[in-house]
Parts: sequence; structure tokens; C-alpha cells
Amino acid sequence: MELLQRVRKTIERHNLLAGGDTVVVGVSGGPDSLCLLHILCRLGNDYALALHVAHLNHCLRGAEADEDQAFVVELADRWGLPAHAESQDIAALAKERKLAVEEAARQVRYAFLARVAVRVGAQRIAVGHNADDQVETVLMHWLRGAGPAGLRGMQPVSGLDELRLEGEELTHGEGGSNLLLIRPLLDVPRSAIEAYCTTRDLRPRFDRSNLDTTYYRNRLRHELLPHLETYNPRIREVILRTAAIIAGDYAYLRQQVVGAWTDVVVLESARAVAFDLGRWRALPLSLQRSLLREAIRRLRRSLRNIGWVHVDNAIGVLQRGSTGVCATLPRGLEARLGYHQVIVADKAYVEPVPDFPLLQEQVPLRVPGTTRLPVSDWELTVRIVDWATFDRQDLSHDNPWQAYLDCDIAGKVLCLRPRQAGDRFWPQGLGEKPTRVSSFMTNAKIPRAWRDSIPLLVRTPEPVLRADEGSRPLILWLAGWRIDDRAKVTNTTQRVLHLAFSKVGENDS
Repeated sequence: MELLQRVRKTIERHNLLAGGDTVVVGVSGGPDSLCLLHILCRLGNDYALALHVAHLNHCLRGAEADEDQAFVVELADRWGLPAHAESQDIAALAKERKLAVEEAARQVRYAFLARVAVRVGAQRIAVGHNADDQVETVLMHWLRGAGPAGLRGMQPVSGLDELRLEGEELTHGEGGSNLLLIRPLLDVPRSAIEAYCTTRDLRPRFDRSNLDTTYYRNRLRHELLPHLETYNPRIREVILRTAAIIAGDYAYLRQQVVGAWTDVVVLESARAVAFDLGRWRALPLSLQRSLLREAIRRLRRSLRNIGWVHVDNAIGVLQRGSTGVCATLPRGLEARLGYHQVIVADKAYVEPVPDFPLLQEQVPLRVPGTTRLPVSDWELTVRIVDWATFDRQDLSHDNPWQAYLDCDIAGKVLCLRPRQAGDRFWPQGLGEKPTRVSSFMTNAKIPRAWRDSIPLLVRTPEPVLRADEGSRPLILWLAGWRIDDRAKVTNTTQRVLHLAFSKVGENDS
């Protein structure tokens, strides 16, 4: 199959391009990027593409690097394409950020491409990674230690924000987080690319640094892979096939992680993620690990590699540890084991407490009178008002921490308590049918971290109002959210029970 058709097939299979796209093409001047640019130019009319050439001079090879830049700019001009070139002292930047030169170059290169894309209004950035690059990447990840995310290798299309560009804010800033990185040549071997350049008389630049085996990737390319081919001449095909299988498995695992995240996470902010402890512990080990890694990823978006040792140690601590124990995670994070939660946050994080009444135990109420909630700055005042003197306009109040009930139905022997398994009530406005308190809380989007502490107003002793209800409690009010429809004030009400939560001291006047 002619290379153009092979690339077109990859583009169609993975939806790499859409009609009318503006595409920034990263061009170093080497065979891969030159072949990519030439093919995209040939496909330009078919997809109505607006191409922009982008070249970053890494300033690592002196005059040769300057000549590469001049070659790319001149080529773009000759082909009638706008060119964007920039120089960066990668060696100095690597020293400043305490990174390997290869990693510093990667970060700066993609940040540069993103800036160009935002500047010209591009939706996609195309780079020239090929099938041999994929083999080297997968092998490199395996040697360093990686899970499915690393062993699946590079993907034909991915979000630019998946690259974890430390210190490069643009990828998460305005316009940058929506950019797609596409690799149209990812299924094409290097030999086919070089043959294409020869046939088309493209004459790419030669980068001598590709021969320098002090670079890790070059050692894999020139030493390890040829040695592995003595064991299996088709080792490259084997690695590519394995990566494709793992990519499929990883996609399925990601679906499971997304579902579990929705079910298990009770708090998510820029500073912390909290899991429901029971639900997290009930998950398979694979999902426990994946959720922990996902929390780290969301809290430290620039972190590229999350070490196995950190995650495995945390899993052991959280599965078997006692309340209050902590496990160290990367970049200043830790996982703390609470009574009902696992909290992933930095060491200085203090879990916020909502500024409304919460309780952990049953509290009998003074009716009428004022009752202070234990270990709290809140109190509940209860009044009984005759219907003849009751102001009906009070029923239209918008304070969620006040309630008006029919006193004869509610009774005078009342308590506040947290929810219990099997609790049901008849939420006002939702029709005449019982609803589980737990289901109502879920539908009302009450954060799971608070649900076990929201006060329920319960009549005691608990009566049986209907023969088919057995001995279920009469829950009069899910405080802050909804009263029970059966206890609402009606035209037949003789006395009104008024309940109002307030901060201690607010009602002294």
C-alpha cells in the first residue's frame, strides 16, 4: 500500500483530522517530520487543512541546529506555508529544572507547539512519531517500570494536557487544554518513511545526536533492539502487537475507573480527594490502585510518572491500617485513613467542615425549648404556636434550617439523630410515596461526606401510622432539605410546631 493511503487509513480510523482544521505541524527537518509535512500537504485539499509549520531550535548542536532552523523556515516559504520558529537554551533550562536534557527538551518542545497552536487558532498539533518510535517508547517504559498506561505506548490521538508539562501553564490555560496531539505516522516504520523521502527527493536534515548512545533512547535503538532481534527477528512486531492489546485493556479499565470514581469519591477539590472508605475497600485491587493513582494525577497534574512503590505502600496502609495513619505519596501528597474516608491531600491540608448543624449521636429535644447540639456551635429552638395566632406567610420562608410542622402529628417527644440503615420518609412535594433517606440524599446531591451527619428530626416513641409500614420511624424532617409530607401544616392544623437551627448566642436578643 502506498504510504499516502496508509496514512489516510490511520487518519480515518482514529478520526485524526476533520474538515477545515487548522493544524500546527512540528517540523525538526528530519525524515519523520518532513515526510509528515509532505503528506499533510498532499492531503490538504481533501481535508481543507490550514497548515502551520513550527520549529524549535534546542540550541544543543551549535551551527548545525541553526542550519536546521534555516532549512525548515526556507522549506515552509517554498511550499507556501506560514512558519513559526523559536530558540530555547535547553541545556540551561534542564539544569534550572533539574531534569534530563531529553525530558527538558520534550517539555519545552510541546509547550512551544501549544503556544503556536493557541496563537493561530489551531485545533490540532501533528508530530512525526513512527512505529519504530513506538517500539522504543514501549520498551523504555517497560525497562523503567510501568503499568498499562505506559505499556500501551503513544496513542494516535491524545489531549495535550495528558503530557504533564511541568512548569508549562499554557497546556492548562485558556485554549491550551482543548488541543489534540495527533500522530498520523504512528503505524509507519522508519524504513518506509526514509524510502518515501528518497522517492520524493525531500532531502531531510541529519541530526548527529541521534547516534549519541549517551542518550537513553539512542542506546535502546542502536544496542538493545538489535540484540533482541537475535532472539526474535520480529521483536518489533511483537512489541507493537502487545502495546495494541494493552491499549484495548487499558481503555476498558479507564471505563471502570470513571464509574468507580463517581461511586466512591465523596469530595473533590483542587486540594483534596476523599474516598468513601467502605466502598473503596470493597473494590478489586486493580481499581483501588487506579483510583489512588487518579487522585494523585488530578492533584498533581504535572507529575508524569507515579511510582509503583508509593502506590503499593499506600494500598497496604489503607487496607490494614487504623484510623489516623498516613501513607506518603509523591510530590508532598499523603493518603490519610479516617473513620469513614480515605483522604488524599498535601500534608498541610485540613478537611473543611460545612458551616451548618451536624451531629454523630441521638439527641433528645426540649419541646418547647432550646437544645444545644453536642460538640457544636449550633442549637435547635422549638416553639408551639396556636393556629389562631400563626402567621401563614411564615410558611413561604426560604430558610432551609427552619421548619413548620403539624404539632399533633409531630408530637412533643422528639429527637435528632443521624440516618440509619433502612430509613424512609415521605418528602414533601415528591408525591405520596415513601423514599429511602439514602436515595433522597443522593438525588439531592448532598456530599457523601456529610450524609451520616445530617440531623434527622424523629418522633419518639416511633409510631406506626400505616399498617403496611410496620414499625418504621416517623422521620419528620431531613434538616436543611425537606420535611415529611404527612407532617406538613394544613388547614386542619390546630397547633404549629416551629423549629429553627441557629448559632449559639444568635437568639439571645
